[in-house]
Amino acid sequence: MKTAQQDIPWRFLDTYRGTHFHGSWPTLPELFTITTERFPDRQCYTVYDPERSSMPYSEALAIIGRVANFLRSIKIDHGDKVAVSGKNSPEWAIAYMATLFAGATVVPIDYQLKDAEIDKLLSVSGAKALFIDEERFERFRAGKAAPRGVFSLSRNHDSYIYHLESKRTYKITPARQDDLAAILFTSGTTGTPKGVMLTHANFVSDCFLAQANLGIFHTDVFYALLPLHHSYCMLAVFIESMSVGAELVFGKRMVITQILHDLKEARVTMFLGVPMLFNKVLNGIMRGVRRKGIVVYALVRFLMGVSGLIKKLFRRNPGKKIFRSVLDKASLATVRICICGGGPLAPSVFRRYNQLGIDFVQGYGLTETAPILTLNPVEHYKETSVGRVIPEVDMRIIDPDERGAGEIVVKGPMVMQGYYNLPRETAEVFTEDGYFKTGDIGYLDHENYLYLTGRAKNMIVTEGGKNVYPEEIENGFQLYEEIEQIMVRGYQQDPHQKVERIEALVYPNPELFQDQLQGGQRGRMAVEKRVNEIVAEVNREAAPYQRISRVQVLDQPMEMTTTRKIKRHAVQDEGRQDQTALS
Repeated sequence: MKTAQQDIPWRFLDTYRGTHFHGSWPTLPELFTITTERFPDRQCYTVYDPERSSMPYSEALAIIGRVANFLRSIKIDHGDKVAVSGKNSPEWAIAYMATLFAGATVVPIDYQLKDAEIDKLLSVSGAKALFIDEERFERFRAGKAAPRGVFSLSRNHDSYIYHLESKRTYKITPARQDDLAAILFTSGTTGTPKGVMLTHANFVSDCFLAQANLGIFHTDVFYALLPLHHSYCMLAVFIESMSVGAELVFGKRMVITQILHDLKEARVTMFLGVPMLFNKVLNGIMRGVRRKGIVVYALVRFLMGVSGLIKKLFRRNPGKKIFRSVLDKASLATVRICICGGGPLAPSVFRRYNQLGIDFVQGYGLTETAPILTLNPVEHYKETSVGRVIPEVDMRIIDPDERGAGEIVVKGPMVMQGYYNLPRETAEVFTEDGYFKTGDIGYLDHENYLYLTGRAKNMIVTEGGKNVYPEEIENGFQLYEEIEQIMVRGYQQDPHQKVERIEALVYPNPELFQDQLQGGQRGRMAVEKRVNEIVAEVNREAAPYQRISRVQVLDQPMEMTTTRKIKRHAVQDEGRQDQTALS
């Protein structure tokens, strides 16, 4: 039975209310200070580059305070904007927190953007200072986009963040819970970037309310692999770990060998990723099992089925022991929980991780909601759901269809204040009674678990008047190694009619098909044949109105976001190998 403390993970904050903070929630600097008092010697930020380097919370707080005082010395005032752009690192974290400790607002910027795009975001946000990685430091220092200075997140410069200090101590006006903590510019997969305004209360409330569906502890080790500028990793890794005094390990490269090394060396317990990453890891595990022969493979699959059944019915987890050697070889033996976000995950993938003994969690949210709205509780998960709605979120479904699916709208303390300097765009995404319109389609069950079907703007209307969501179809391809990328969309066979048929744009796995792709026309035909076979297999399992009728096999990969989602608006018909109509 759960204790009251477990039911309310944030109850410990009552001890600090009135002394360390006032109001409903502490600010992020107040939270970091509280955590440091609770766990001063617990390791805070760790990186393997290539050797292990780590600092405890007490040391991190001292550096953050020193940099915050420096920012104040260069006249970064309360509410000013400070931009941070770079790869995941302790320095990135220090820059982010020091900005907040200075009472300013942080503007995290995707380091994969082009220089001109970063210039534009600096201008739009009005950032007065910039922290940036070594590769771009000289270029931006020579410009005038950040009038109070450009500072380095890399050691090879005199303005390296750890060297920034002022001999004089300056008075800082601290942020309040309703002040802006961050402006997150996101184009996602939709094109034009908008600055999402999130307060300290947005982040901190979401951080703790999410813990009602997910138990985390100061003994946990989080792995920051996805870009920290993205709201998912920022909240679910960076802020969540800080809230309980857990260790945060920074992943440097999205390369499987490096990831597996870090997971094992750091003894990671909380592993967060996107569907593409978890698909690759799972495919690697199952490929290793297949190499042991058909008998061993059949036995492992049987035991996985038994393990999953026991876990589902009796809430016991025998898989951790049964598959210990398999998990150890995959560097997952110490992992307590895997969390998947940033896109839809196939239920079959969710099921297999749980069968192997990994507590696997799906969640749902948007940048505009800080971002977590739902999480699948480990003790009562549903494989086809993206989770149970977290406390204090009022979620409704508007204009539902015959199966109860409609647009998801929400209210709650984590919902953004609006888009930066865009009042019209802000008004457009809120209903008259103040609910944020997510643009996603889904339905709720009787236990308040959410099921997603797709994005409203991606919906395909078929000849029979059926609404089809590409994401549901794409899920059926996640366990096929041969397919590196797939994007499903509608097309009009007859331009005079409004109805659509369904096509799939497929980029084959270049590693698996390396020989064929280098083998001229005959090799390419073999690739196309296998892709069409896979599409036919998925079609057989789909409802008639969801079946793909045309396939385009692409020569080049489709453009993706930093969280590995295809930029649908950017995909063109150019560069394809072939177009095949399926009967």
